[in-house]
Amino acid sequence: MHHQDSRGKQCSPPGDEDQKVEAAVLRFLIDEHPAQATKAELMLALVGQEQSFSERDAVERAIRELIAGGLAHRSDIYLVPSRAALYFAQLWDRGE
Repeated sequence: MHHQDSRGKQCSPPGDEDQKVEAAVLRFLIDEHPAQATKAELMLALVGQEQSFSERDAVERAIRELIAGGLAHRSDIYLVPSRAALYFAQLWDRGE
């Protein structure tokens, strides 16, 4: 289901965009594993130098949701994927 913005243009519902950002954050953490990434490194890799407030906010929300869902952990200043997320990614990659 798509919504229309004020100009009548089709756009995805906010939840769809949030899930895309969550998937991008999780994929980054999994791809970088076993290296640990800081939030600043994650932001730079996903949204670049010229980060808008909405881009930073979307990544912040994604981090919170992944941690709440048990797919990522915060260790000091670092973010890491959970063992469950790594195991699922391994299974998923074998199935493709």
